[in-house]
Order: sequence, then structure tokens, then C-alpha cells
Amino acid sequence: MKQGKRPTRRQKQEIKEAGLITENWLVERDTHAQLVLINRYSSKLRTIRRAV
Repeated sequence: MKQGKRPTRRQKQEIKEAGLITENWLVERDTHAQLVLINRYSSKLRTIRRAV
């Protein structure tokens, strides 16, 4: 599994709009179609889909 990175301002906004707390999530992958997040504490994955 890849190591998560701190989210940018734009990514934080998307995480918040998805109903998640931004401080608990790291960005594992950011593509034009989706944003894949890793929970800081439980290492669970969550995917936010974007409108393409």
C-alpha cells in the first residue's frame, strides 16, 4: 500500500464536501476521476468519485 500524503487545500475542500473530517484522512491517489483516501488511524481506504 502506498504511503499517504497531506491533502492540498482543494483536496481538503472535496473531503469536507464528502462529509468527512479532513484531519483524519491522507491522500493515497489523486486522479481526474477519483480521490483515494487513507484513514490516519485505521488505514481504511475511502474513494471519492468525481464527475468526469
